[in-house]
Amino acid sequence: MVTIKKALTLLIAVAASAPLMAQEKDTLNAPAPVLPGVYADPNITAFGKKFYIYPTTDGTTGWLSTSFTCWSSDNLVDWKNEGVILDLPRDLTWAKERAWAPTIAFKNNKYYYYYSANTNIGVAVSDKPTGPFKDPIGKPLIAKGTKRGQMIDPMAFIDDDGQAYLYWGQGQCNIVKLNADMISCDTSKITSIKPQGYNEGPFMIKRKGVYYLMWSEYDTRDPRYSIAYATSNSPLGPFTKAVGHPVLKGKGVVKGAGHHSVVQVPGKDEWYIAYHRFKIPDGNGYNRETCISPMRFDTDGNILPVDVFEKLKPVKIKK
Repeated sequence: MVTIKKALTLLIAVAASAPLMAQEKDTLNAPAPVLPGVYADPNITAFGKKFYIYPTTDGTTGWLSTSFTCWSSDNLVDWKNEGVILDLPRDLTWAKERAWAPTIAFKNNKYYYYYSANTNIGVAVSDKPTGPFKDPIGKPLIAKGTKRGQMIDPMAFIDDDGQAYLYWGQGQCNIVKLNADMISCDTSKITSIKPQGYNEGPFMIKRKGVYYLMWSEYDTRDPRYSIAYATSNSPLGPFTKAVGHPVLKGKGVVKGAGHHSVVQVPGKDEWYIAYHRFKIPDGNGYNRETCISPMRFDTDGNILPVDVFEKLKPVKIKK
Protein backbone atom coordinates (compact mmCIF):
# COMPACT_ATOMS: atom_id res chain seq x y z
CA MET A 1 0.00 0.00 0.00
CA VAL A 2 2.84 2.40 0.88
CA THR A 3 4.49 1.65 -2.45
CA ILE A 4 1.24 2.40 -4.33
CA LYS A 5 0.83 5.69 -2.42
CA LYS A 6 4.40 6.68 -3.26
CA ALA A 7 3.83 5.86 -6.92
CA LEU A 8 0.64 7.92 -7.00
CA THR A 9 2.39 10.82 -5.29
CA LEU A 10 5.19 10.66 -7.86
CA LEU A 11 2.72 10.59 -10.78
CA ILE A 12 0.85 13.61 -9.39
CA ALA A 13 4.12 15.51 -8.94
CA VAL A 14 5.21 14.73 -12.50
CA ALA A 15 1.83 15.79 -13.90
CA ALA A 16 1.91 19.03 -11.93
CA SER A 17 5.40 19.88 -13.14
CA ALA A 18 4.67 19.13 -16.81
CA PRO A 19 3.38 22.63 -17.69
CA LEU A 20 6.40 24.22 -16.00
CA MET A 21 8.77 21.90 -17.83
CA ALA A 22 7.05 22.71 -21.12
CA GLN A 23 7.39 26.43 -20.42
CA GLU A 24 11.08 26.05 -19.63
CA LYS A 25 11.53 24.12 -22.88
CA ASP A 26 9.70 26.85 -24.80
CA THR A 27 11.83 29.51 -23.12
CA LEU A 28 14.98 27.75 -24.24
CA ASN A 29 13.68 27.33 -27.78
CA ALA A 30 12.27 30.83 -28.23
CA PRO A 31 14.63 32.85 -30.43
CA ALA A 32 16.39 35.74 -28.76
CA PRO A 33 15.12 39.21 -29.60
CA VAL A 34 17.04 40.90 -32.40
CA LEU A 35 17.43 44.15 -30.45
CA PRO A 36 18.86 44.23 -26.92
CA GLY A 37 16.64 45.67 -24.23
CA VAL A 38 12.98 46.59 -24.55
CA TYR A 39 11.75 47.98 -27.86
CA ALA A 40 8.29 47.67 -29.40
CA ASP A 41 6.29 48.50 -32.55
CA PRO A 42 9.25 47.82 -34.87
CA ASN A 43 9.13 49.30 -38.36
CA ILE A 44 11.52 47.31 -40.55
CA THR A 45 12.63 48.35 -44.03
CA ALA A 46 15.53 48.14 -46.46
CA PHE A 47 17.50 50.99 -48.00
CA GLY A 48 20.45 50.23 -50.24
CA LYS A 49 22.25 47.17 -48.94
CA LYS A 50 21.11 47.55 -45.33
CA PHE A 51 18.06 46.75 -43.26
CA TYR A 52 16.76 49.27 -40.73
CA ILE A 53 14.46 49.06 -37.73
CA TYR A 54 12.69 52.10 -36.29
CA PRO A 55 11.06 51.07 -32.98
CA THR A 56 9.29 52.52 -29.97
CA THR A 57 11.55 52.76 -26.92
CA ASP A 58 9.71 50.69 -24.31
CA GLY A 59 9.98 50.18 -20.57
CA THR A 60 7.92 53.05 -19.14
CA THR A 61 4.52 52.51 -17.55
CA GLY A 62 2.01 54.47 -19.60
CA TRP A 63 4.29 54.36 -22.66
CA LEU A 64 5.81 57.77 -21.87
CA SER A 65 8.92 57.48 -24.04
CA THR A 66 10.27 60.76 -25.41
CA SER A 67 12.65 59.87 -28.25
CA PHE A 68 13.21 57.54 -31.19
CA THR A 69 16.23 55.47 -32.19
CA CYS A 70 17.31 53.77 -35.41
CA TRP A 71 19.01 50.40 -35.81
CA SER A 72 20.83 49.10 -38.89
CA SER A 73 21.93 45.64 -40.04
CA ASP A 74 23.76 44.02 -42.94
CA ASN A 75 22.13 40.63 -42.36
CA LEU A 76 18.90 40.92 -40.28
CA VAL A 77 20.59 39.18 -37.35
CA ASP A 78 23.24 41.60 -36.07
CA TRP A 79 21.98 45.11 -35.34
CA LYS A 80 23.79 48.38 -34.66
CA ASN A 81 22.24 51.19 -32.63
CA GLU A 82 22.53 54.34 -34.75
CA GLY A 83 21.47 56.50 -31.81
CA VAL A 84 18.63 58.95 -31.22
CA ILE A 85 17.23 60.30 -34.48
CA LEU A 86 14.36 62.38 -33.09
CA ASP A 87 13.96 63.73 -29.57
CA LEU A 88 10.54 65.19 -28.86
CA PRO A 89 11.43 67.72 -26.12
CA ARG A 90 14.42 68.92 -28.13
CA ASP A 91 13.07 68.78 -31.69
CA LEU A 92 9.34 69.52 -31.43
CA THR A 93 7.32 72.47 -30.16
CA TRP A 94 3.97 70.67 -30.01
CA ALA A 95 4.64 67.35 -28.19
CA LYS A 96 7.03 66.11 -25.51
CA GLU A 97 6.20 62.46 -24.85
CA ARG A 98 4.38 59.31 -25.97
CA ALA A 99 6.81 58.77 -28.82
CA TRP A 100 5.34 55.68 -30.46
CA ALA A 101 5.19 53.46 -33.50
CA PRO A 102 7.10 55.19 -36.31
CA THR A 103 7.33 54.44 -40.02
CA ILE A 104 9.59 55.69 -42.79
CA ALA A 105 9.46 56.20 -46.57
CA PHE A 106 11.95 57.34 -49.21
CA LYS A 107 10.87 59.75 -51.93
CA ASN A 108 12.14 62.97 -53.54
CA ASN A 109 15.66 61.90 -52.47
CA LYS A 110 14.57 62.41 -48.86
CA TYR A 111 13.62 60.16 -45.96
CA TYR A 112 10.22 60.93 -44.45
CA TYR A 113 9.67 59.73 -40.90
CA TYR A 114 6.11 59.52 -39.56
CA TYR A 115 5.48 58.93 -35.88
CA SER A 116 3.00 59.18 -33.03
CA ALA A 117 3.51 61.91 -30.41
CA ASN A 118 0.95 62.60 -27.68
CA THR A 119 -1.60 60.77 -29.87
CA ASN A 120 -0.98 63.02 -32.84
CA ILE A 121 0.89 62.00 -35.98
CA GLY A 122 3.93 64.01 -36.98
CA VAL A 123 6.36 64.00 -39.89
CA ALA A 124 10.10 64.67 -39.92
CA VAL A 125 12.59 64.76 -42.78
CA SER A 126 16.25 63.82 -43.25
CA ASP A 127 18.79 63.30 -46.01
CA LYS A 128 19.86 60.02 -44.39
CA PRO A 129 17.97 57.00 -43.04
CA THR A 130 19.86 57.39 -39.76
CA GLY A 131 18.86 61.02 -39.32
CA PRO A 132 18.89 63.39 -37.64
CA PHE A 133 15.29 64.18 -38.57
CA LYS A 134 13.75 67.66 -38.48
CA ASP A 135 10.13 68.75 -38.20
CA PRO A 136 9.35 70.68 -41.43
CA ILE A 137 5.85 71.90 -40.53
CA GLY A 138 5.97 72.75 -36.80
CA LYS A 139 2.66 71.01 -36.03
CA PRO A 140 1.04 67.59 -36.33
CA LEU A 141 0.41 66.22 -39.79
CA ILE A 142 -2.68 64.46 -38.40
CA ALA A 143 -3.94 66.08 -35.18
CA LYS A 144 -5.76 64.23 -32.41
CA GLY A 145 -9.50 64.40 -32.94
CA THR A 146 -9.23 64.34 -36.74
CA LYS A 147 -11.07 61.02 -36.74
CA ARG A 148 -12.54 58.63 -34.17
CA GLY A 149 -10.09 56.78 -31.96
CA GLN A 150 -6.45 57.64 -31.39
CA MET A 151 -4.34 59.22 -34.11
CA ILE A 152 -1.44 56.79 -33.73
CA ASP A 153 0.45 54.03 -35.53
CA PRO A 154 1.20 55.63 -38.92
CA MET A 155 2.32 53.50 -41.86
CA ALA A 156 3.56 55.05 -45.11
CA PHE A 157 3.13 53.03 -48.30
CA ILE A 158 4.33 54.09 -51.77
CA ASP A 159 2.61 52.31 -54.63
CA ASP A 160 4.26 51.32 -57.91
CA ASP A 161 2.92 54.48 -59.59
CA GLY A 162 4.65 56.68 -57.01
CA GLN A 163 1.51 57.65 -55.11
CA ALA A 164 2.09 57.62 -51.36
CA TYR A 165 -0.56 56.68 -48.80
CA LEU A 166 -0.69 57.04 -45.04
CA TYR A 167 -2.49 54.43 -42.92
CA TRP A 168 -3.05 54.93 -39.20
CA GLY A 169 -5.42 54.64 -36.29
CA GLN A 170 -6.51 52.84 -33.15
CA GLY A 171 -10.13 51.74 -33.11
CA GLN A 172 -10.44 52.18 -36.86
CA CYS A 173 -8.06 52.29 -39.81
CA ASN A 174 -7.75 55.61 -41.62
CA ILE A 175 -6.25 56.01 -45.09
CA VAL A 176 -5.31 59.15 -47.00
CA LYS A 177 -3.22 59.99 -50.04
CA LEU A 178 -0.12 61.99 -49.19
CA ASN A 179 0.64 64.97 -51.39
CA ALA A 180 3.73 64.92 -53.60
CA ASP A 181 5.69 66.84 -50.95
CA MET A 182 5.10 63.95 -48.48
CA ILE A 183 4.51 66.40 -45.62
CA SER A 184 0.88 67.34 -46.30
CA CYS A 185 -2.46 65.73 -47.17
CA ASP A 186 -6.12 66.60 -47.63
CA THR A 187 -7.80 65.47 -44.41
CA SER A 188 -11.23 65.96 -45.99
CA LYS A 189 -10.45 62.95 -48.20
CA ILE A 190 -9.65 60.44 -45.45
CA THR A 191 -11.15 56.97 -45.89
CA SER A 192 -11.99 55.22 -42.60
CA ILE A 193 -12.62 51.49 -42.35
CA LYS A 194 -12.86 48.94 -39.55
CA PRO A 195 -12.21 45.36 -40.62
CA GLN A 196 -13.53 42.74 -38.22
CA GLY A 197 -11.16 42.45 -35.26
CA TYR A 198 -9.14 45.55 -36.15
CA ASN A 199 -7.60 47.39 -33.21
CA GLU A 200 -4.40 49.17 -34.28
CA GLY A 201 -1.05 49.00 -36.06
CA PRO A 202 -2.05 48.93 -39.75
CA PHE A 203 0.56 47.86 -42.29
CA MET A 204 0.32 47.62 -46.07
CA ILE A 205 2.29 45.47 -48.50
CA LYS A 206 1.77 44.71 -52.18
CA ARG A 207 2.65 41.37 -53.74
CA LYS A 208 1.85 40.20 -57.26
CA GLY A 209 -0.74 42.95 -57.69
CA VAL A 210 -2.57 42.18 -54.44
CA TYR A 211 -2.75 44.69 -51.59
CA TYR A 212 -2.47 43.17 -48.12
CA LEU A 213 -3.71 45.33 -45.25
CA MET A 214 -2.44 43.88 -41.99
CA TRP A 215 -3.21 44.95 -38.42
CA SER A 216 -3.07 43.99 -34.74
CA GLU A 217 -6.05 42.59 -32.84
CA TYR A 218 -6.78 42.83 -29.09
CA ASP A 219 -4.95 45.28 -26.81
CA THR A 220 -1.16 45.44 -26.69
CA ARG A 221 -1.32 44.51 -22.97
CA ASP A 222 -3.33 41.37 -23.79
CA PRO A 223 -1.36 38.12 -24.17
CA ARG A 224 -3.72 37.33 -27.08
CA TYR A 225 -2.44 40.31 -29.09
CA SER A 226 -2.03 38.99 -32.65
CA ILE A 227 -1.93 39.90 -36.34
CA ALA A 228 -4.59 39.47 -39.04
CA TYR A 229 -4.95 40.70 -42.61
CA ALA A 230 -7.32 41.43 -45.49
CA THR A 231 -6.76 41.79 -49.22
CA SER A 232 -7.90 44.10 -52.00
CA ASN A 233 -7.14 45.10 -55.57
CA SER A 234 -6.80 48.72 -54.41
CA PRO A 235 -4.78 50.40 -51.62
CA LEU A 236 -8.01 52.10 -50.52
CA GLY A 237 -10.09 48.92 -50.40
CA PRO A 238 -12.64 47.47 -50.08
CA PHE A 239 -10.78 44.74 -48.20
CA THR A 240 -11.76 41.11 -47.69
CA LYS A 241 -10.51 39.63 -44.44
CA ALA A 242 -8.64 36.35 -44.65
CA VAL A 243 -10.51 33.54 -42.93
CA GLY A 244 -9.07 31.14 -40.41
CA HIS A 245 -5.83 31.57 -38.54
CA PRO A 246 -4.16 34.79 -37.42
CA VAL A 247 -0.99 35.47 -39.39
CA LEU A 248 0.98 35.66 -36.18
CA LYS A 249 0.15 34.95 -32.55
CA GLY A 250 2.03 33.88 -29.48
CA LYS A 251 2.21 30.43 -28.00
CA GLY A 252 3.93 28.97 -24.96
CA VAL A 253 6.18 31.59 -23.44
CA VAL A 254 5.73 33.89 -26.44
CA LYS A 255 2.88 36.21 -25.47
CA GLY A 256 1.50 39.47 -26.81
CA ALA A 257 3.04 39.00 -30.27
CA GLY A 258 1.96 41.81 -32.55
CA HIS A 259 2.34 45.38 -33.82
CA HIS A 260 4.40 44.35 -36.76
CA SER A 261 5.95 45.47 -40.02
CA VAL A 262 7.11 43.53 -43.06
CA VAL A 263 10.17 43.82 -45.29
CA GLN A 264 10.78 42.25 -48.68
CA VAL A 265 14.37 41.38 -49.48
CA PRO A 266 15.09 43.57 -52.53
CA GLY A 267 15.03 41.61 -55.76
CA LYS A 268 13.49 38.50 -54.18
CA ASP A 269 10.09 37.10 -53.26
CA GLU A 270 11.44 36.69 -49.72
CA TRP A 271 9.66 38.34 -46.81
CA TYR A 272 10.27 38.87 -43.10
CA ILE A 273 7.99 40.12 -40.37
CA ALA A 274 9.22 42.18 -37.41
CA TYR A 275 7.04 42.32 -34.31
CA HIS A 276 7.20 42.67 -30.57
CA ARG A 277 6.34 40.20 -27.84
CA PHE A 278 6.23 40.44 -24.06
CA LYS A 279 9.79 40.32 -22.79
CA ILE A 280 10.61 36.74 -21.83
CA PRO A 281 10.15 35.57 -19.12
CA ASP A 282 8.38 38.31 -17.16
CA GLY A 283 7.46 41.11 -19.56
CA ASN A 284 4.10 42.77 -20.14
CA GLY A 285 2.49 45.43 -22.31
CA TYR A 286 5.06 47.98 -21.18
CA ASN A 287 8.11 45.73 -21.42
CA ARG A 288 8.33 44.24 -24.89
CA GLU A 289 11.13 43.04 -27.13
CA THR A 290 11.59 43.04 -30.89
CA CYS A 291 11.76 39.84 -32.94
CA ILE A 292 11.94 38.89 -36.62
CA SER A 293 10.56 35.77 -38.30
CA PRO A 294 10.27 34.58 -41.91
CA MET A 295 6.88 35.23 -43.50
CA ARG A 296 5.72 33.00 -46.35
CA PHE A 297 2.85 32.70 -48.82
CA ASP A 298 1.11 29.66 -50.24
CA THR A 299 0.57 29.15 -53.98
CA ASP A 300 -2.75 31.04 -53.80
CA GLY A 301 -1.13 34.09 -52.21
CA ASN A 302 -2.43 33.49 -48.70
CA ILE A 303 -0.05 34.42 -45.89
CA LEU A 304 0.91 31.29 -43.99
CA PRO A 305 0.97 31.23 -40.17
CA VAL A 306 4.26 32.58 -38.86
CA ASP A 307 6.26 30.29 -36.58
CA VAL A 308 7.40 32.49 -33.69
CA PHE A 309 9.89 29.79 -32.70
CA GLU A 310 11.66 29.59 -36.07
CA LYS A 311 15.27 30.65 -35.76
CA LEU A 312 16.26 33.58 -37.96
CA LYS A 313 19.13 32.99 -40.39
CA PRO A 314 21.38 35.74 -41.77
CA VAL A 315 20.11 37.42 -44.94
CA LYS A 316 22.18 39.59 -47.27
CA ILE A 317 20.91 42.13 -49.78
CA LYS A 318 22.56 41.54 -53.13
CA LYS A 319 22.60 44.62 -55.31
